[in-house]
Amino acid sequence: MGWPVVPLGELMRHRKEFIIIQPDQMYSRCRVQTSARGIVLRDRVPSSVIKTKKQQVCRAGEFLVAEIDAKMGGYGIVPEQLNGAIVSSHYFLFEIDERCLLRKFLHWYCQTSDFFEQVNARGSTNYAAIRPHDVLTYKVPLPPLAEQQRIVAKLDKVAGLVEEAQRLRKAIDREIRSLVQSIHFKLAGVTERPLGEFIELWEDRVSIEPTERYPQVGVRGFGGGLFFKDGVRGSETTYKTFNRLREGLFVVSQPKGWEGAVAVCDSSHQGWYVSPEYRTFRCKPALLDAQYLTALLLTPWFQNQLTKLTRGQGARRQRLRPEMLLGMKIRMPALEAQKAALRSFGRLWDLELVQTDMEENADAILPSMLHEIFYDEDSSVFDPDYSIRE
Repeated sequence: MGWPVVPLGELMRHRKEFIIIQPDQMYSRCRVQTSARGIVLRDRVPSSVIKTKKQQVCRAGEFLVAEIDAKMGGYGIVPEQLNGAIVSSHYFLFEIDERCLLRKFLHWYCQTSDFFEQVNARGSTNYAAIRPHDVLTYKVPLPPLAEQQRIVAKLDKVAGLVEEAQRLRKAIDREIRSLVQSIHFKLAGVTERPLGEFIELWEDRVSIEPTERYPQVGVRGFGGGLFFKDGVRGSETTYKTFNRLREGLFVVSQPKGWEGAVAVCDSSHQGWYVSPEYRTFRCKPALLDAQYLTALLLTPWFQNQLTKLTRGQGARRQRLRPEMLLGMKIRMPALEAQKAALRSFGRLWDLELVQTDMEENADAILPSMLHEIFYDEDSSVFDPDYSIRE
């Protein structure tokens, strides 16, 4: 027998209760992540920082929906650690009737594409916000409570295993970076020299044509590497030039270089572009191998040195200018020693690739299970006319 489908309006109620922020108090504020990734702590601040003095108080286990971000998956269950946290009137809180619907069951179901498509379909095409009455029209499958409990237990167990796999992957990555760093210092000797002896500023500046499209590359912080972005048409930017990339170029974000937003291009980045906010350098071929630099810049030592090059906090942090980077003191092994080390690094990177593949496979398990549980025709034939009030 299939599961009935029930509107959320029969399983929860919108709770609209406000408090007035009191002076000289500390408050925790929630942040709703998009893509149905849950509710997390935004910050903990004194009342003087909170401009809107009328706020809502979250209760653990409630369903929280962001008015604007709902169509990007901005919803989830309030976790225990955020009980008592506040949100503004741009969020909606719903009490779940757990006599019919388990909060953890809704937690899992709201991560499915079926639920997201319902959210995305509601509301005016000219108004992206979601209203409380929209939420109450979304439908969910409603198996018996015992079946909900069985499904939740199964998904929770698998989620725990996936989390452990991710933890191990990160631990292995840290160990590999530390080992690369250790090998580097054993080979490098004790003499410090400016990084400018091994790299030089080199930029292939291209004048922007209004009718041309320029595929863009960005740089993630903390050694996260380069990533591809949508192209920009020349008429859509105020920049007069872009820097064109090629294999082996060292790319540095001036605003975010201090937090590790640096990377070396490989062949896949050839012919892509970055804005003048990114500076590009090339390795001096007789002194530094670009692949060796790729390995070195991921080490904790190199990342820490980048942080030390600039001063300030937050928006006032100094930009990482080329002369700062070129003046950074570094110990560097001879080119032949670099090439020998790269052979050892290659074995480490092979291990890292295996771990990455395993992590990607683990990440695919939960979406696959959600699809199997909620879309398998043999287990759930939905009845859209069903009502628990009948």
